[in-house]
Amino acid sequence: MSAGIYLHIPFCKSRCSYCDFATDIYRSGDSVQRYLNALCKEIAGSAGQTVKVDTVYFGGGTPSLLKPDQVENILNVVDIYFDLDRNLEITMEMNPGTVDPDLLKQFRALGVNRASFGAQTFDDKELAKLGRSHTTADTLKTFSDLRSAGFDNISFDLIAGLPGQTLERWQQNVNQALALGPEHLSFYLLEVHEGTPLAEHIRRGIQPQPDEDLAAIMYEWMLGRASEAGYEHYEISNLCLRGFASRHNTKYWTGEPYFGFGCSAHSYDGQQRRWSNERDIGRYLTAVESDASPIVERQLLSTADLRSEAVFLGMRLMRGVDTRRYRELFGVDLNTEHEEELARFVDAGLVEIQGDLVRLTRAGALMSNEVFAAFV
Repeated sequence: MSAGIYLHIPFCKSRCSYCDFATDIYRSGDSVQRYLNALCKEIAGSAGQTVKVDTVYFGGGTPSLLKPDQVENILNVVDIYFDLDRNLEITMEMNPGTVDPDLLKQFRALGVNRASFGAQTFDDKELAKLGRSHTTADTLKTFSDLRSAGFDNISFDLIAGLPGQTLERWQQNVNQALALGPEHLSFYLLEVHEGTPLAEHIRRGIQPQPDEDLAAIMYEWMLGRASEAGYEHYEISNLCLRGFASRHNTKYWTGEPYFGFGCSAHSYDGQQRRWSNERDIGRYLTAVESDASPIVERQLLSTADLRSEAVFLGMRLMRGVDTRRYRELFGVDLNTEHEEELARFVDAGLVEIQGDLVRLTRAGALMSNEVFAAFV
């Protein structure tokens, strides 16, 4: 079983109104390099030389703000301290308007072979409300530049249920996305997190409260339209053309190991141990630079925890949970163990059982949090 590596690059040109990730405003110079030095030091101290790795994911933040030599240095350090597979998937998150053709060619030459960027919407007014720093024209140019640079595995995000967004405008968004033909699409219903500018705007009446019922209609419509266009709905929030599922993200849902580096990064050893780093950038830097651990939370999973995660993480994948595999791992029958809950969800049309597979229906995917709560 090969592991994945996640590298958190927290810097952005500006902060989106809905974002609650661990990010900071990008300022070229010593502050960025100081962080990257700490990141590489953390990797070097991980003692992972014997671990086989087949995915590397630059997330953030906006990793594409880094210079090619900085990306190259990070990858070199990863290569020294981990056993990298020849068929390595290297993903870099990008924001439209932060890259140019020459930069993308340099990233591609370094081995970055998958690009993921936040289109979010093709409506400039909606982008402005979200506090995004790019325009629709930037998105279209970035996509074209990626193709010209040799990227044949491109993913981008769309957000449904924006304040004031109409079904017609959402349909135009989806159709425009499908017309571009990316290999992968990530789709999200807008979540309003307390403490974000968007939450404050809604509280003060500057923007309307998102319509959850309309967002559900948008979700259903997109899945049908994307299916017609040849996309597979392989995970609750993700669609892809055949063969282009995110190998890295799939590790999160199937219990494979992954190791996160950088502030707020999370890790799992694929067996029983989870841990996470300090979220605050300053405290992360202080810890690493003083040769202390940046880890602030550790969890040793019990057998009950592992069984629970195998169900609610496994059911994020639309193929569902294989009850034979579950029985081999834990020595119990999933259908018997959760007979009452499964019967209730099957009757409600949220879960279906086909042979050895227990999986969400399309309606169940929309109400997945309610379903998963029964297995936690």
